[in-house]
Amino acid sequence: MPSTELLIAFFVTTAIFAYIPGPAMLYAAAQTMARGRWSGLTAALGIHLGGYVHVLAAATGLSVLFHAVPPLYMAVKLVGALYLIWLGISLFRAKIQGNGTLPAIERKSARRAFFESITVEVLNPKTAIFFMAFLPQFIDASATFPVWLQFVVLGTVVNLMFSSADIVCVFLAGAMIARLRRSGRVQRLMQRAGGAVLVGLGVHVALQKS
Repeated sequence: MPSTELLIAFFVTTAIFAYIPGPAMLYAAAQTMARGRWSGLTAALGIHLGGYVHVLAAATGLSVLFHAVPPLYMAVKLVGALYLIWLGISLFRAKIQGNGTLPAIERKSARRAFFESITVEVLNPKTAIFFMAFLPQFIDASATFPVWLQFVVLGTVVNLMFSSADIVCVFLAGAMIARLRRSGRVQRLMQRAGGAVLVGLGVHVALQKS
């Protein structure tokens, strides 16, 4: 494994990156606002599992394709952006039941959030580029462990730390809206706010130059 000094730098840098608000945290918060804490937690889990796709891609060198073939990067990025926008619009169009509660709060919707979040994370090429650009800084080619295994171990640590930040964000969002969800009107507002965040994220991803 890398030296102790290198590992300390890795953990400190990863923690800083993890707890800086980013798209994954905003996505998890949006799901919490629109569908409840349970959906936010399952969304965070889906993002976490989707992250392992990028860890394995970095370990096998597949992420290099995004550097070598820019049109492929742009295509995946736009598909992911359009998917986020579609999810946001679907929240705007969701119906509220007669008792003032959203069907999205049901466990069925939590499962939907889980699978949607996996798709969102897998379709995020910037995550792949991040792993490919960040992890090599802490890889020791002369270490006993092979390079691919170092990618997997360090990538797993990064993924876990980022997911911990997403979970913290979900609980903060859940605590904030728990006192607000007293009526159908407020719940509708939360639903629209969550949809707006998702649409905004999709537009932001689509307009980013890299």
